Amino acid sequence: MTDKLIVEKQGNVAVITMNNPPANTWTEESLKGLVQVVKDLNADRDVYSLVLKSDSEKFFSAGADLNLFADGDRSVARDMARYFGEAFETLSQFRGVSIAAINGWSMGGGLEVALACDIRIAEEQAQMALPEAKVGLLPCAGGTQNLTMLVGEGWAKKMILCGERVKAPKALEIGLVEEMVETGKSAERALELAQQVAEQSPTAVAACKQLIQSNRTQHWDQGYILERELFVDLFHSEDQKEGVNAFLQKRAPQWKNR
Repeated sequence: MTDKLIVEKQGNVAVITMNNPPANTWTEESLKGLVQVVKDLNADRDVYSLVLKSDSEKFFSAGADLNLFADGDRSVARDMARYFGEAFETLSQFRGVSIAAINGWSMGGGLEVALACDIRIAEEQAQMALPEAKVGLLPCAGGTQNLTMLVGEGWAKKMILCGERVKAPKALEIGLVEEMVETGKSAERALELAQQVAEQSPTAVAACKQLIQSNRTQHWDQGYILERELFVDLFHSEDQKEGVNAFLQKRAPQWKNR
């Protein structure tokens, strides 16, 4: 674990606060810490969603510390690329819903961690970019892939190849973020949305997320088949019986995530 990530639970929501001032850059320690945090949350059946936020007023996250790459050491580059990839891929595979509360500058790996989340809430003053090519590098933590899936090839090329920095209103317009809120309201809105997840069956949510993300690696035809298989699999869960009967009895369901 690491003190660069502060984790607290609010009901069924885990709140992860990036705590590496001044710009919340990612380090080997914090990347390995994120892997462990998400694994622990996956094992905690009372956690249905997570919110990733910043302790800084100016930065969501500035990504990697470029001092690591100043001497051109390829072994360092290889290790850090692996740490970034493992951390953000683990986050993207969190079984519940992950929401990034983008309250400021979100650059490089700082945007890539937001791209690894399911939903992004940006404050109106936030700015986002993948500027790695400006310093002779490239986004190596999912940026080229996840950004393209979200905004399409044209805007991905504009941001990555041309170094275009996107402000929150444009990010909302192109589908880079799902909501824009007033300054200081991203964490509040993200938490509100995360708490909304608790109204859904966590077992059903996990299955739905698996199906949605299966598009990334397989053809639609396989997705249709998997959809039907996972639908039947839900009938092995207690939550399926609880959900249907709660609806029929006109009461709120009591989920057990089992």
